[in-house]
Amino acid sequence: MIAKCLHKDSIQAIIMALLCGIGFSQRICRHGTQRPCYKVSYIQDSRRRLTFEDARKACRLDGGDLLSIESESEQQLMERFIQRLQAGDGDFWIGLRRSSQRYRAGTKSPGCPSQYYWLDGSRAKFRNWHWDEPSCGTEMCAVLYHQPSAPPDEEGHFLFQWNDDNCNSKNNFVCKYSEGEPVDLILSISDNTLYVSYILYATIPALVLLLIAAVGLFCYKQHAKR
Repeated sequence: MIAKCLHKDSIQAIIMALLCGIGFSQRICRHGTQRPCYKVSYIQDSRRRLTFEDARKACRLDGGDLLSIESESEQQLMERFIQRLQAGDGDFWIGLRRSSQRYRAGTKSPGCPSQYYWLDGSRAKFRNWHWDEPSCGTEMCAVLYHQPSAPPDEEGHFLFQWNDDNCNSKNNFVCKYSEGEPVDLILSISDNTLYVSYILYATIPALVLLLIAAVGLFCYKQHAKR
Protein backbone atom coordinates (compact mmCIF):
# COMPACT_ATOMS: atom_id res chain seq x y z
CA MET A 1 0.00 0.00 0.00
CA ILE A 2 1.29 3.45 -0.90
CA ALA A 3 1.07 5.69 2.14
CA LYS A 4 1.93 9.00 0.47
CA CYS A 5 1.06 10.58 -2.86
CA LEU A 6 4.00 11.07 -5.14
CA HIS A 7 4.13 14.57 -6.60
CA LYS A 8 2.70 14.48 -10.12
CA ASP A 9 5.91 16.02 -11.51
CA SER A 10 7.93 13.19 -9.95
CA ILE A 11 5.60 10.56 -11.40
CA GLN A 12 5.85 12.11 -14.84
CA ALA A 13 9.63 12.42 -14.60
CA ILE A 14 10.11 8.79 -13.56
CA ILE A 15 7.77 7.38 -16.21
CA MET A 16 9.12 9.57 -19.01
CA ALA A 17 12.73 8.91 -18.08
CA LEU A 18 12.34 5.17 -17.75
CA LEU A 19 10.11 4.57 -20.75
CA CYS A 20 10.78 7.39 -23.21
CA GLY A 21 14.16 8.88 -22.44
CA ILE A 22 16.39 5.91 -21.72
CA GLY A 23 19.20 5.19 -24.11
CA PHE A 24 20.34 2.02 -22.35
CA SER A 25 18.97 0.10 -19.38
CA GLN A 26 19.85 -3.48 -18.52
CA ARG A 27 19.87 -5.77 -15.52
CA ILE A 28 23.21 -7.52 -15.12
CA CYS A 29 23.97 -10.43 -12.77
CA ARG A 30 27.21 -12.25 -11.98
CA HIS A 31 27.32 -15.51 -13.94
CA GLY A 32 23.77 -14.76 -15.02
CA THR A 33 22.11 -15.72 -11.73
CA GLN A 34 24.17 -14.52 -8.75
CA ARG A 35 23.23 -11.48 -6.71
CA PRO A 36 23.87 -8.64 -6.47
CA CYS A 37 22.48 -7.61 -9.84
CA TYR A 38 22.74 -4.14 -11.32
CA LYS A 39 20.92 -1.93 -13.77
CA VAL A 40 22.73 0.98 -15.42
CA SER A 41 20.27 3.60 -16.68
CA TYR A 42 21.84 5.98 -19.17
CA ILE A 43 19.32 8.59 -20.38
CA GLN A 44 20.37 10.21 -23.63
CA ASP A 45 18.12 13.25 -23.31
CA SER A 46 19.58 15.19 -20.38
CA ARG A 47 16.23 16.92 -19.80
CA ARG A 48 14.69 13.56 -18.90
CA ARG A 49 17.32 12.55 -16.36
CA LEU A 50 16.27 12.26 -12.73
CA THR A 51 16.95 14.01 -9.45
CA PHE A 52 18.48 11.93 -6.67
CA GLU A 53 15.14 11.22 -4.97
CA ASP A 54 13.36 10.37 -8.22
CA ALA A 55 16.21 8.05 -9.24
CA ARG A 56 15.90 6.28 -5.90
CA LYS A 57 12.13 5.95 -6.33
CA ALA A 58 12.69 4.40 -9.76
CA CYS A 59 15.12 1.83 -8.31
CA ARG A 60 12.82 0.98 -5.40
CA LEU A 61 9.79 0.59 -7.66
CA ASP A 62 11.86 -1.93 -9.61
CA GLY A 63 12.80 -3.89 -6.46
CA GLY A 64 16.27 -2.44 -5.84
CA ASP A 65 17.91 0.69 -4.49
CA LEU A 66 20.50 3.16 -5.68
CA LEU A 67 23.92 1.57 -6.02
CA SER A 68 26.24 0.99 -3.08
CA ILE A 69 29.87 0.41 -4.11
CA GLU A 70 31.44 -1.74 -1.40
CA SER A 71 34.89 -2.56 -2.77
CA GLU A 72 37.46 -1.61 -5.38
CA SER A 73 36.48 -4.62 -7.49
CA GLU A 74 32.84 -3.49 -7.51
CA GLN A 75 33.96 0.00 -8.49
CA GLN A 76 35.92 -1.47 -11.41
CA LEU A 77 32.90 -3.54 -12.40
CA MET A 78 30.75 -0.41 -12.64
CA GLU A 79 33.40 1.28 -14.75
CA ARG A 80 33.37 -1.63 -17.19
CA PHE A 81 29.58 -1.60 -17.43
CA ILE A 82 29.46 2.10 -18.25
CA GLN A 83 32.36 1.89 -20.69
CA ARG A 84 30.53 -0.86 -22.58
CA LEU A 85 27.54 1.43 -23.00
CA GLN A 86 29.74 3.99 -24.77
CA ALA A 87 27.65 6.63 -23.04
CA GLY A 88 28.17 10.33 -23.59
CA ASP A 89 28.64 12.97 -20.91
CA GLY A 90 26.42 12.57 -17.87
CA ASP A 91 27.12 11.61 -14.27
CA PHE A 92 25.46 8.63 -12.53
CA TRP A 93 23.75 8.84 -9.16
CA ILE A 94 24.91 6.31 -6.57
CA GLY A 95 23.21 5.64 -3.24
CA LEU A 96 25.57 7.70 -1.08
CA ARG A 97 24.20 10.72 0.75
CA ARG A 98 25.39 13.08 3.47
CA SER A 99 23.52 13.70 6.70
CA SER A 100 24.80 15.92 9.49
CA GLN A 101 22.41 14.12 11.87
CA ARG A 102 23.98 10.65 11.70
CA TYR A 103 25.91 10.87 14.97
CA ARG A 104 24.87 10.61 18.61
CA ALA A 105 23.66 13.71 20.38
CA GLY A 106 26.29 15.16 22.68
CA THR A 107 29.21 13.88 20.63
CA LYS A 108 31.41 15.90 18.35
CA SER A 109 30.23 16.02 14.75
CA PRO A 110 32.50 13.96 12.48
CA GLY A 111 34.20 15.44 9.45
CA CYS A 112 32.11 15.90 6.35
CA PRO A 113 33.30 12.76 4.48
CA SER A 114 32.35 10.65 7.51
CA GLN A 115 28.77 11.90 7.31
CA TYR A 116 28.13 10.08 4.03
CA TYR A 117 26.21 6.81 4.33
CA TRP A 118 24.79 4.18 1.97
CA LEU A 119 21.02 4.29 1.56
CA ASP A 120 20.72 0.49 1.30
CA GLY A 121 22.21 0.03 4.77
CA SER A 122 25.64 -1.14 3.62
CA ARG A 123 28.35 -0.54 6.22
CA ALA A 124 31.13 -0.66 3.63
CA LYS A 125 33.85 1.94 4.17
CA PHE A 126 35.17 1.89 0.60
CA ARG A 127 35.30 5.36 -0.95
CA ASN A 128 36.54 6.60 -4.32
CA TRP A 129 36.28 10.38 -3.98
CA HIS A 130 38.18 12.66 -6.32
CA TRP A 131 41.15 14.10 -4.46
CA ASP A 132 39.40 17.42 -3.63
CA GLU A 133 35.94 15.98 -3.00
CA PRO A 134 33.53 16.01 -1.27
CA SER A 135 33.34 19.78 -1.19
CA CYS A 136 30.93 19.61 1.78
CA GLY A 137 28.87 22.68 0.92
CA THR A 138 25.22 22.46 -0.07
CA GLU A 139 25.88 19.41 -2.27
CA MET A 140 24.65 16.38 -0.30
CA CYS A 141 24.33 13.53 -2.82
CA ALA A 142 27.05 11.55 -4.58
CA VAL A 143 27.60 10.79 -8.25
CA LEU A 144 29.92 8.59 -10.23
CA TYR A 145 31.57 11.25 -12.39
CA HIS A 146 31.21 10.60 -16.11
CA GLN A 147 32.25 13.44 -18.40
CA PRO A 148 34.45 11.67 -21.00
CA SER A 149 34.76 14.79 -23.14
CA ALA A 150 36.27 16.81 -20.27
CA PRO A 151 40.07 17.21 -20.15
CA PRO A 152 41.95 15.63 -17.21
CA ASP A 153 42.83 17.84 -14.25
CA GLU A 154 46.27 18.22 -12.67
CA GLU A 155 45.88 14.93 -10.82
CA GLY A 156 44.85 12.94 -13.89
CA HIS A 157 41.48 12.00 -15.31
CA PHE A 158 38.45 12.54 -13.07
CA LEU A 159 36.44 9.85 -14.90
CA PHE A 160 34.55 7.40 -12.62
CA GLN A 161 35.71 9.05 -9.40
CA TRP A 162 33.08 10.28 -6.97
CA ASN A 163 31.81 13.80 -6.61
CA ASP A 164 29.17 15.40 -4.42
CA ASP A 165 26.35 17.10 -6.31
CA ASN A 166 23.18 19.03 -5.63
CA CYS A 167 20.47 16.44 -4.96
CA ASN A 168 18.12 18.30 -7.30
CA SER A 169 20.49 18.02 -10.25
CA LYS A 170 19.39 15.64 -12.99
CA ASN A 171 21.64 12.67 -13.73
CA ASN A 172 21.72 9.10 -14.95
CA PHE A 173 21.67 6.42 -12.23
CA VAL A 174 22.59 2.86 -11.28
CA CYS A 175 20.31 0.49 -9.35
CA LYS A 176 21.48 -2.48 -7.29
CA TYR A 177 19.45 -5.60 -6.46
CA SER A 178 20.82 -7.39 -3.41
CA GLU A 179 18.11 -9.81 -2.26
CA GLY A 180 15.98 -12.59 -3.71
CA GLU A 181 16.30 -14.36 -7.02
CA PRO A 182 16.71 -12.39 -10.24
CA VAL A 183 13.57 -12.37 -12.36
CA ASP A 184 15.27 -12.05 -15.73
CA LEU A 185 18.47 -13.59 -17.02
CA ILE A 186 19.85 -10.64 -18.91
CA LEU A 187 23.63 -10.65 -19.01
CA SER A 188 26.20 -13.15 -17.78
CA ILE A 189 29.51 -11.90 -16.42
CA SER A 190 32.53 -13.42 -14.73
CA ASP A 191 35.00 -11.63 -12.51
CA ASN A 192 37.33 -11.03 -15.44
CA THR A 193 35.08 -11.01 -18.49
CA LEU A 194 32.11 -8.90 -19.52
CA TYR A 195 30.05 -10.37 -22.33
CA VAL A 196 28.60 -7.62 -24.47
CA SER A 197 25.44 -9.35 -25.71
CA TYR A 198 22.42 -8.27 -23.71
CA ILE A 199 18.66 -7.82 -23.93
CA LEU A 200 16.91 -4.52 -23.33
CA TYR A 201 13.63 -4.71 -21.50
CA ALA A 202 11.08 -2.42 -19.85
CA THR A 203 12.33 -1.04 -16.58
CA ILE A 204 9.00 -0.99 -14.74
CA PRO A 205 6.37 -3.73 -15.22
CA ALA A 206 3.06 -2.65 -16.75
CA LEU A 207 1.11 -3.32 -13.54
CA VAL A 208 3.39 -1.01 -11.58
CA LEU A 209 2.96 1.70 -14.20
CA LEU A 210 -0.82 1.34 -13.95
CA LEU A 211 -0.55 1.65 -10.17
CA ILE A 212 1.57 4.78 -10.48
CA ALA A 213 -0.91 6.27 -12.95
CA ALA A 214 -3.83 5.50 -10.60
CA VAL A 215 -2.05 7.07 -7.63
CA GLY A 216 -1.14 10.08 -9.74
CA LEU A 217 -4.76 10.57 -10.82
CA PHE A 218 -5.95 10.24 -7.22
CA CYS A 219 -3.40 12.78 -5.99
CA TYR A 220 -4.25 15.17 -8.82
CA LYS A 221 -7.96 15.05 -7.89
CA GLN A 222 -7.11 15.58 -4.21
CA HIS A 223 -5.02 18.65 -5.04
CA ALA A 224 -7.75 19.97 -7.36
CA LYS A 225 -10.27 19.94 -4.50
CA ARG A 226 -8.12 22.25 -2.38
